[in-house]
Amino acid sequence: MADDSRKMADGLQEWSGGAYLFVESSTETVILPNLYQDPQQKLAIFRVLKLALAGCTGSQDGVQILKIHCSNPKLIVQLKFCGQEPCTRFLRGYGEGALRAALQDSLVALLGHAQNPVPLHLELRVGSERLDLMLQEEERCLHCIQQAKPDRLPDEEIGELEVAFRSLTCDPGGGGAPKAPAPKAPAHSPPPSAPARAPAPAQTFVFQGQQFANRPLSLEDRQKFARSVGRKWRTVGRALNCRALREHDLDALAYEYDRDGLYEQAFQLLHRFVLAEGRRATLQRLVEALDKSSLTSLAEDLLGLPAYREDQAREEEQD
Repeated sequence: MADDSRKMADGLQEWSGGAYLFVESSTETVILPNLYQDPQQKLAIFRVLKLALAGCTGSQDGVQILKIHCSNPKLIVQLKFCGQEPCTRFLRGYGEGALRAALQDSLVALLGHAQNPVPLHLELRVGSERLDLMLQEEERCLHCIQQAKPDRLPDEEIGELEVAFRSLTCDPGGGGAPKAPAPKAPAHSPPPSAPARAPAPAQTFVFQGQQFANRPLSLEDRQKFARSVGRKWRTVGRALNCRALREHDLDALAYEYDRDGLYEQAFQLLHRFVLAEGRRATLQRLVEALDKSSLTSLAEDLLGLPAYREDQAREEEQD
């Protein structure tokens, strides 16, 4: 049995890996995150990505989209490769410019820029490693991708887009944009369904023996958190237990806002938490995550407890 398990682990079906694809338009008139966030265009942009990736790997099953982050002016696409062979084909096609060409052609058809190609800038990253700089070292790229095995399933929005994508009755081999029915699907499917399935948060919760009103996180909460949490924002991100904030997501967020500093990284952490969880992104969940992360004083500050202010005054007196 041990030999059989080892063979399965070495087999093609068991090989998997992850990477982040950064896609940015080089023209100011085409902002990809804005197009993706438009309910009338979301499915069309998703289809552009799916068809281009399928063409690069040789099949629609060779690579999965797990999450699409919007960070103007870039789309950040989290990928899971299902097999070493399709991943190898992807790397070769990516290096030869096939993925960029397929995306550009599809966007031309989608946007109606018949005579004006949409110039794109692509980057492929695993953590802090930029694979574009090592594409000639195929084994090294494969090793990096395999080491970053995704530990998440496609998020809820991507799952809905996959269903809508498969239901389209368009030419399976075409790389153009979907016709009239295509952009209508996300307008009717994703927005109503996500909140309908979300359990209602508790109206109150107890912290340190006191009862507090539970509520969605406010802008002031996010700003206060970002000012005070410092380098522990990643620890809090893990404690939030959110599918959109797994380790690879935290890595991407840290890289993306590295130049902006800790405040912006922490602020964007809660921003993505709110985007992913909606009304379930509550004060209670943040307070509990802070408490688990040994940041009780920050939780007290968010709740307006006097203990935090007394500690602060005592520290100022000692200074």
